[in-house]
Amino acid sequence: MTQNETFTVNQMKEGQVGKIIEISGGYGFTKRLHALGIRSGKMIIKVSSMFKRGPVTIQMGPVQVAIGFRMAGKILVSLEEK
Repeated sequence: MTQNETFTVNQMKEGQVGKIIEISGGYGFTKRLHALGIRSGKMIIKVSSMFKRGPVTIQMGPVQVAIGFRMAGKILVSLEEK
């Protein structure tokens, strides 16, 4: 796996680390994510996801946030190697 591959948060595997490259969505959507501390350039770790279309938990530093499946599908990340 190279660093140049981009995936959505949904496509990441549990425990993978990535840098947020882009958030595709409208003003209200990006404002909501910014309020949670989710913005371009931040490093995240995918902690867990539920079966099918349940919430996705990501970690940024010491903070863990659960976001919806569709929200996670609009966040593009570049995977980093551990």
